[in-house]
Amino acid sequence: MSTTAPAPLTLPLQPGPARFFVLLAVFICASCGMVYELALVALGSYLLGDTIVQASIVLAVMVFAMGIGSLATKRLTRFAAVAFALIEAALGIIGGLSVILLYLAFAFADVYTVAMVGLAFLIGALIGAEIPLLMELVQRIRAQRASSAVADLFAADYVGGLVGGLAFPFVLLPLFGLTKGALAVGITNTVVGILIVLWLFRAEVARRTRVLLAGLLVLIVGGLTVVWVFTDDIEVTTRQRLYRDPIVVSERTDYQEIVVTESLRTGDTRLYLNGDLQFASVDEYRYHESLVHPLMNGPRGNVLVLGGGDGLAVREILKYPDVETVTLVDLDPRVVDLARTSPHFTASNENSLDDPRVTTVAADAFTWLRETEHPAYDAVIADLPDPDDVATSKLYSVEFYGLIRQVMAPGARLVVQAGSPYFAPEAYWGIGQAVTEAGLATTPYHVDVPSFGDWGYFLAAAPGDAGSSGTLVGTDSGNGPTVALPADAPSDLKFVTPEVLAASTTFPPDRDRASVKNVEASTLLHPKVLDQERGAWVGY
Repeated sequence: MSTTAPAPLTLPLQPGPARFFVLLAVFICASCGMVYELALVALGSYLLGDTIVQASIVLAVMVFAMGIGSLATKRLTRFAAVAFALIEAALGIIGGLSVILLYLAFAFADVYTVAMVGLAFLIGALIGAEIPLLMELVQRIRAQRASSAVADLFAADYVGGLVGGLAFPFVLLPLFGLTKGALAVGITNTVVGILIVLWLFRAEVARRTRVLLAGLLVLIVGGLTVVWVFTDDIEVTTRQRLYRDPIVVSERTDYQEIVVTESLRTGDTRLYLNGDLQFASVDEYRYHESLVHPLMNGPRGNVLVLGGGDGLAVREILKYPDVETVTLVDLDPRVVDLARTSPHFTASNENSLDDPRVTTVAADAFTWLRETEHPAYDAVIADLPDPDDVATSKLYSVEFYGLIRQVMAPGARLVVQAGSPYFAPEAYWGIGQAVTEAGLATTPYHVDVPSFGDWGYFLAAAPGDAGSSGTLVGTDSGNGPTVALPADAPSDLKFVTPEVLAASTTFPPDRDRASVKNVEASTLLHPKVLDQERGAWVGY
C-alpha cells in the first residue's frame, strides 16, 4: 500500500525564508506557552502559598495534556494551516484570561483547584497540538528528513521556552503585573498565530476562511484589550471580596502582595501578606507583648529582629531605655516603608522605626545571616511569616536556627513565633524541635490572641544558660530559660503580667508535646514543616 505525499505549498516566499518565519512563530508561541505555565504556578503560590504543590499539579497536568493534544490533532493535518490558526486563537483567549479567571474562581466560587486543573489541561492540550501541525507545514514547505525537521522545530520551541521563562519574572511581571502580563501574552499569541497563516499560507486558505480568521483576530484582540482596560477595576472588586473590611492599601511588590484593611465600624487595621493575616490592631499588643517582654528578661543591649517589618515588635523593644541598638532584617523594603510612613502603621507602631537606635536592612534573613559579618547580639527575635511555602520553610529549619546561634553573644536568648499549638500542633512542636537540634534549650509557651487563636512561642538560650533569672524550667525539649517579665518591665503593658506568663507555659494534655506522636524537625533538605502546615487548621 502506498501513500501520496501532500502537494507542496504555494508560498509568497522562497522555501528557506518561509521556513524561517514558521520557526520564528514556533519560537514566539513557545514563549507564550511557557508564560501561561509560569503564570498559573505563580498565581497558585500567591493565593495558596504552597509553591511545590502548585508547580507539581500544573506541570504534571500540562505535560499529560500536551500528549493528549498531540494525538488529537492527527486528523487535522489535512487542514494544518487553518487548524494552527484556530489553536493559537484559542490559546490566546484561554491563556490570556487564565489569571483573571482563576482569581475570580478563588474569590467568588471557591473552586480554585478545579479551575486550575481545567485551565492547565486546556492550555497543555492546545500547546501539544501545535507541533504535529507545524511539522506538517514545515514538511510541505520543503521536504526533509523527519529527524531534521523535528530537530529544527524542537530547537525553536525550547529556545522560545527559555526566553519566555526569563521574560516572565524580569520583564512581564515588573512592567505589567501578573494579570496584564498574561493578557499581553495572549494578544501576542493570537496575533502571531493568525497572521502567520493569513500571510504565509494565504494561498492554502479559502477567501471566506481568511475573512473569518481576520475577523476572529480583531474580535480576540479587541476583547482582550477591553479586559485589559478594566483589569484594575476587576482586581479591586475581586480582591475586596477576599477581605472582610474595606481595603485601604493594596500593592504587589517583587516579593509579595501587601493588603491593609480598616474596619469602618471599629477602626481595626489589619495587614495581610499574600492573603495571610500578620496583625490586627485591635489585639496585636497581646501577640507582641508576649513575643518581646519575656526575651527582655536578660541581656538586651544589642537586639536583632528577623522579620517584624511592621515595627510593632520594635515598639515593645524600645520601651527599655538600656537597649543600645536594634537591627531589623525584613525581606520586603516596601513593608518597612509603609511602617515608617503610612498612618495605618504608625498609629500602632508609634514611629518606632524612626528611632535613632534602629537600623533596618532589606534582605532575606537566611542569606543575611549566612553571608554577612555580624556583631554578637544579646537578644534575637524571629518574627517571621508562617512556614506555608518553600521560601518561608527554610526560616524554620535546623540550619536557620544554627545560623542564629552563631550570632548570639554569651548569655543571649532567642524567641521564635511558632504558630498555633492548638490548630497546628505538629508544626508548633516541630519548630521547637528544630530549635533544640540547633543546640539551644527551649521553653514553650502560648497565649490567646483572638485574631489568631491560641498562639505559641519558644524562648531559647544556650544549654544551662537561664538568662538573668538563673532559674531553669524543665520541658520535654530541654531546660530553657524562664518565661517571665523583667523586673523593670514597663508599667503600661495591656496584656502580659507575671501571672499570665506563669500560666502560658502550661499546655493541656490534648496539645502538649506528648500529644504529637512524631515530633520532627524541619531541615533544608527535608522541609517537614510544610507537611505539618498542610495538615493544620483542618475543619477550622
